Amino acid sequence: MNKYKKIVSMLLVLTLFSSCGKKWLDINVDPNTPSNTVASVKSRLAWIQHYYMYAQGTAGTRAGFVTQQLTYSSGTASNSLVAGWNPSSGMSTTPYQFFFVGAGANFQDMEEKAKAEEAYHYLGALRAIRAMGFMLMTDWYGEMPYTEALGTAITPKFDDGKTIFEGCLADIDQAIAYFKMTQPAQATPLSAGDSWNGGDVNKWLKMCYGLKARWLNNLSKKTSLYKPDEILAALNNAALSVGESTVVAHIDDKADNIGDILFADPVKTSIVFDNAGMNRNVFVTRWYEQLLTNFDNKGVEDPRADKLLPWAEFGYPKKFVRTKGVDMQSSIRMDKGPIMASYNEKDVAIESNGRKVAPHSWYINAAEQNRWGDTTYVSVKSSSVGYDGDNSDIFKWSDGTVAASGTFYSRPDAPTHLVAYPEMCFIKAEVLFNKGDKAGAFNAYKDGIKAHIDLMNIKLNSYGNINVSKSPMQQTKIDNFLNNGIGTAANITLAKIMTQKFIALSFSQQNWNDMRRYDYSNSVYPGWAVPYEYTVTSLAQTKIPMGKQFRRVRQVSHEINYNSDNLKASHPNALNDDIWSFPVWWDIKE
Repeated sequence: MNKYKKIVSMLLVLTLFSSCGKKWLDINVDPNTPSNTVASVKSRLAWIQHYYMYAQGTAGTRAGFVTQQLTYSSGTASNSLVAGWNPSSGMSTTPYQFFFVGAGANFQDMEEKAKAEEAYHYLGALRAIRAMGFMLMTDWYGEMPYTEALGTAITPKFDDGKTIFEGCLADIDQAIAYFKMTQPAQATPLSAGDSWNGGDVNKWLKMCYGLKARWLNNLSKKTSLYKPDEILAALNNAALSVGESTVVAHIDDKADNIGDILFADPVKTSIVFDNAGMNRNVFVTRWYEQLLTNFDNKGVEDPRADKLLPWAEFGYPKKFVRTKGVDMQSSIRMDKGPIMASYNEKDVAIESNGRKVAPHSWYINAAEQNRWGDTTYVSVKSSSVGYDGDNSDIFKWSDGTVAASGTFYSRPDAPTHLVAYPEMCFIKAEVLFNKGDKAGAFNAYKDGIKAHIDLMNIKLNSYGNINVSKSPMQQTKIDNFLNNGIGTAANITLAKIMTQKFIALSFSQQNWNDMRRYDYSNSVYPGWAVPYEYTVTSLAQTKIPMGKQFRRVRQVSHEINYNSDNLKASHPNALNDDIWSFPVWWDIKE
């Protein structure tokens, strides 16, 4: 949309991150008078990558509240309401803003410059990110401005989901074509501006084919359009090993205190840190905990449990204790829980709500005695050197006691597994299982689990052995789980495939896509159920009527306030309270 073009000049005065410690933003003009005519393709790409990734990372974290990977302390904060399936408008805005304002506003100018210098690989990257962004928009909102979205129209028309979906597939095919072209010597090398794959064109091609496989598989409800063999063909050209994955690295930099222009969040840190790891009020659920601690009721703990669930130190001598998950099928959040724990950092006892709290001990600062046990819940919070001015990324009380260890994905330097090999394995497993090939499905499923463990261990090995959360997984535990905890080819089920995929795609929007594709089925996601509080909250049921499910996000206020006629024309219920319950195009059976 033309109103977003002004953002370009603001982007030029900031300093950008890299995945390899390189300066991706090259400022070679007066920073007080930047213009869209001087921004190079390499500087634009790096910023487009950052803003797209913030959009999808925010969507993925918020999807985690919908799908019950995550929950939130009781209250009226937007994420808390989403966790209770009582969504508010606050859920809607950030992915839209970051994609259109931060990324999309740069598309046309970057395309013109890249074409002028025949920088085909930049054109490929641009087409890929454009496709990723608009696919996220239609996954999120359903109907969206698309064909008129980034032109001169102030009130662009809305396109239906089918038009957007097909346009994104066409863009990814065009991206593949560009990446297969040879750039002339005078064109800017992709390595100069690529903060995702460091200019590795082969990885970009693998990523594009992986996206194609993901999106084609999302058509599983469309009988005439779902083509398993086309998905398998795309997978053959996608990542075939962990090393071929697109994994974006992030860093916790003390100097990273400028922040981006929309939220003032640090730009070098992981998006999950920016959305969840900064905060003390985000917790994991009991359902997610049980996926990791007693998968398939075999009593064999997943070695990833220690890394994906947070820990804290309790008692004398200090002992690391792993969090319990919050039971979303209980009334806990209706009873004001879980309450964030407090800690007596003093050398003397203190009084709290009529009881004495020993020195250097945890407590719940609330009068409700039924909440005093909430110290068992540890948030996913991490600290940081840059954003928090701390000396490490481990959140500690003033006496050095670990208040929260952080988790694999919630630390500031956590990697973003953007399009990675484990997901490809699980897509293959699902397709083969539905084709009746149980042996092939099991092998792909097992490969996916192992690949995710290996991918995590690459980062965990870089930490050394700091604590139980920040240390590599032991091979004996890995072998025991793979050999005794995941079943066999004889008893492989769709539920095993999809729940293991859920773990591997933690904090991913795709988990919500998959749950919608399978209609939140308890046979596909065993033990999963809608939040208890939803079933007893009348306001929630006006948004998602009983018998229906959380299917989309209501359109942002910008479109409601300034483009309402086109929005109203896009869907019969576009402006109604219950729009949250209406499926997007690919989620409708036909």
